[in-house]
Amino acid sequence: MTCPSRSCFDRRDLGLLLLRVTTGGVLAAHGAQKLFGWFGGHGVAGTGAFMESIGFQPGKANAVIAGLAEAGGGTLLALGLATPAAGSAAAGAMAGATAVHAPNGFFSQGGGYEYPAFLGVVSAALAVTGPGAYSADHALGHSFNRAWMVPAALAGTAVGVLVSVGSRTRNVRQQESAAAGEDED
Repeated sequence: MTCPSRSCFDRRDLGLLLLRVTTGGVLAAHGAQKLFGWFGGHGVAGTGAFMESIGFQPGKANAVIAGLAEAGGGTLLALGLATPAAGSAAAGAMAGATAVHAPNGFFSQGGGYEYPAFLGVVSAALAVTGPGAYSADHALGHSFNRAWMVPAALAGTAVGVLVSVGSRTRNVRQQESAAAGEDED
């Protein structure tokens, strides 16, 4: 059956709603672990200490940025509000997590990058695809979901990820070099 107007049921819009709400909910919960210590998380202090130990410096600032990208991006994705920015922010946070898990291989049971990569790709796909009709963006006339916002948000996120992951890589190499120098003494 074809739908002559946007007023009738559209299964694609329902599929986007399900994808947005579930992905956004998972990301929001992840971010809440980092920011507030909810759901078994360690809050900003604990997450910051961990992030510092794996090369993200300063740890607390990186924990707040990652937590806001996940919690904020996830919440906005679930609502379907500012979808290009929300999806890009969440994808950026997951790109950082993917870089951390990459040395462990693909599968998550071995500490691999499968899970953060999947969440990141879904978030980026939602940024590109848009939220569908069952969304706050649609209700607001897509004021925060313009076509130009998609490449702008993705490009901005890509720059942020390159700087963050590049800085972490440099920090990890410096830590490894310092440790190797101590071992020689």
